Amino acid sequence: MAEMPSAYAPPADIDEYRLRALLVGIVGLLVSAIGFVVDRDHFFRAWLVAYLLFLGIALGSMGLLMIQHLSGGAWGVFRRVFEASSRTLPLLALLFLPIVLGMGTLFPWTHADHVAQDEVLRHKAVYLNTGFFLARAFVYFAGWILIAWTLTRWSRLQDEGDIRVNLPIQYLAGGGLVFYTFAATFAAIDWIMSINPHWYSTLFGFIFIGGHGISALSFTIVISTVLARRAPMDVMLKPSHFHDLGKLSLAFVMLWAYFNFSQYMLVYAANLVEEIPYFVTRINGGWQYLALFLVVFQFAVPFLLLLSRDLKRMPHRLVWVSLALLVVRYIDLFMLVSPEFDMASGANLHVLPGEHESHFFVHWLDLAAPLAIGGLWVWMFFTQLAQRPLVAFADPHLREALETTGGH
Repeated sequence: MAEMPSAYAPPADIDEYRLRALLVGIVGLLVSAIGFVVDRDHFFRAWLVAYLLFLGIALGSMGLLMIQHLSGGAWGVFRRVFEASSRTLPLLALLFLPIVLGMGTLFPWTHADHVAQDEVLRHKAVYLNTGFFLARAFVYFAGWILIAWTLTRWSRLQDEGDIRVNLPIQYLAGGGLVFYTFAATFAAIDWIMSINPHWYSTLFGFIFIGGHGISALSFTIVISTVLARRAPMDVMLKPSHFHDLGKLSLAFVMLWAYFNFSQYMLVYAANLVEEIPYFVTRINGGWQYLALFLVVFQFAVPFLLLLSRDLKRMPHRLVWVSLALLVVRYIDLFMLVSPEFDMASGANLHVLPGEHESHFFVHWLDLAAPLAIGGLWVWMFFTQLAQRPLVAFADPHLREALETTGGH
């Protein structure tokens, strides 16, 4: 059994980052708990939006990890960041419980009287019912957690010199990508699209997965920029490695824009009564300004910045683009969820009596929930990162990649 070279050990100050993240998470939890008591409906909505952001980082990292196992490449030097992110999925499964508790507020199809009066919901009741919803969520998390932990376990065996896992890792990565894609698509339908059960889009799952890629790459760039200032990554990470992540980020930004434009164009052209109200809501009541903001700052600005080769090779500049993309990703998820809810009560508009129009609003819980979930998630991420060497030193593809980029 091969031992981990001490030169690859995580930096000594990683515990400081863990402690700071945990303190932020505790403060956010306390404030969110107050919100749960005084404004429960807004709490559930804000928790869902914040939850989806960090779930996207974890799932996107797992997807990138599987792609790296299949393709090899120099960006495999970031494997430990991908692995640590994906191993936070058990915590995210636990943090899903408030969403289960808030199903009655979030999803109109959980109300039997509402379903009885709505012909569309009656037809969809075979799929949209509480028991099947919870069963699907269990399958999603069970599959994701099993894939993530098996990949990282085999990666550890690889470090210990067991070359028998090299081929099984690739097989699992291939099959895991298929499961991840299907599960993430159905999760997008369950946890976002079914908030407005009358609306549907065949592109929505792809938009959801594209957002995972942006979130995971942005977070990886931020963490890698921090690690690049400390041993051992200060000599391992080269400008070419960040260049690779920058190019991937550019690709996912373009992919997100392409899918969103395609969805909007198809809905606009078809002009169907089931689809149009979703977009009408988001171009009225003040939401149109947020939609324009997303077009500019989740596509146009990062697209133009990431075209620069020099910027992609300078981590101290690329990290600011990545931080901005993480913030905009949260705003994008806010835009997907919040217009379906009432500004005053926080309840889903589809279960409120009478006609209601959505108006743009921001609640103080929209700031507290990301602090709570984000602090706990980052704490768990650093906990996982500290348990393994920062370099997959026994991976033959990584050795070849480092040689071609001037590493050692």
